[in-house]
Amino acid sequence: MTNETSPQGIATTSDAAVGAAGTDQLSMPVIWAFSMPRIGFGIMGLLFGTYLMKFSTDVLLIAPAVMGSLIAGSRLWDAFSDPLAGYLSDRTISKHGRRRVWMFYAAIPMGIGLVMIWSPPTMLGDIGMIIWMGIALLVYETASTAFFVPHGAIGVELTPNYHERTRLYGYAHMIGAIGSILGLISLQFMNMSDDKRTFAFFLSLLSGFTVTAIVLWSTRILPERRDYQGRGSSSIVKSILDVFKNKHALLLLIVYAIETFGAASVGMLVPYLVEYVLPLQSMMVPILLAYTIPQFIFTPMWMRLAKIFGKKPLWAFAMWLNAAVFFSFFFVLTPGETSIWIWVLAFSLGFAAGCGAVVAPSIQADIIDYDEYLTSERKEGAYLAVWNLVRKSAASMAALITGMVLQYTGFEPNVEQSTRTMNAILALFALLPGICYVVGALLFFRFDFNEDEHAEVRQILAERSSQNQS
Repeated sequence: MTNETSPQGIATTSDAAVGAAGTDQLSMPVIWAFSMPRIGFGIMGLLFGTYLMKFSTDVLLIAPAVMGSLIAGSRLWDAFSDPLAGYLSDRTISKHGRRRVWMFYAAIPMGIGLVMIWSPPTMLGDIGMIIWMGIALLVYETASTAFFVPHGAIGVELTPNYHERTRLYGYAHMIGAIGSILGLISLQFMNMSDDKRTFAFFLSLLSGFTVTAIVLWSTRILPERRDYQGRGSSSIVKSILDVFKNKHALLLLIVYAIETFGAASVGMLVPYLVEYVLPLQSMMVPILLAYTIPQFIFTPMWMRLAKIFGKKPLWAFAMWLNAAVFFSFFFVLTPGETSIWIWVLAFSLGFAAGCGAVVAPSIQADIIDYDEYLTSERKEGAYLAVWNLVRKSAASMAALITGMVLQYTGFEPNVEQSTRTMNAILALFALLPGICYVVGALLFFRFDFNEDEHAEVRQILAERSSQNQS
């Protein structure tokens, strides 16, 4: 595989690699190469979102408000690192591609960060433990930013086809099911373990090695587009401002921020809900399976329906369904009592969540093409950075609020909770996301960049390209 140089002297990827990128039909090997990291991250990612807060409060004995503040603080760093990684990724010139070089160097630090988060030394005191966790979160968040932003950008670049993008993210979602299932199995063993710190140590070693190995393999296989190198913005400030000047991107970011803020509290509250509110601690993993399985088994249906009805109507439907299900959680479930409805609602929530996981990133990719129409630049990194920052910021705010509410409603680890605390957990789990999904769905009605508009933009971009080549 030989590397070529453009007329401007820019080192580029090979013709063989480019042949698999920027096409209307992606091969399954390329789809697998893009999707495989989701397996590695699914193992600890599910534990990170679902169990880290509880592990920290109940096992490491860190106060909820302190741990929520640590998570929020690590995301403040992302306000700087995410845009910087996106800008530099757009501007990087390398014979290995502008994205892959970042992904390669992020692989080992990500594995180290995972081990640090789940394996703090036992001899640490209270202050030492807080400092360690703060550093561990900083290491992992920085390394993951250096990977996820370029990796997401490559996904946008792989194909410009409106429906092929839905196919790519649909398959990626299904392949990611392997990691989610392994994560649920790990969560079950973690929940059953008498010595959770020792179990977390060995699990983090295994997961850290797995994440590093898969990322290195995927980075070696994934192709990049030669014609996109050297087309990033000349200024980091301009690259970020352009995202917000894109009217379609701005609306989508607002909707995504509201939706993510509401949903982020759900994962971290599930362990509290099933242990302290509903007497279902032994059924936590089966309940999560009831939520997880429909996300993936209905993915082919969402891919097909997106072609028939369009991406916007499908995602809007999923938002309204999510809102209805979350409100049902609050009004159907009673603290201290079990109900068959928990299974029905968990399944319904997974059914709706699967749609957003497939359609949302596909719509995001389309609006990046609109940016090229406006600016003649390719700034996938900047867009993915802002998108990533919105997700992390919303999640950090949810973690901070959750920690504060638990702290100030009298939460005590490993004991029976007061009625006030149980009602607060249920309200955070159900009402907060329900309200957010309603607000997001109402705003999403204004989104109007659909298939016809995207086809028109692609035609204009193709004409520009032909003129530049002639």
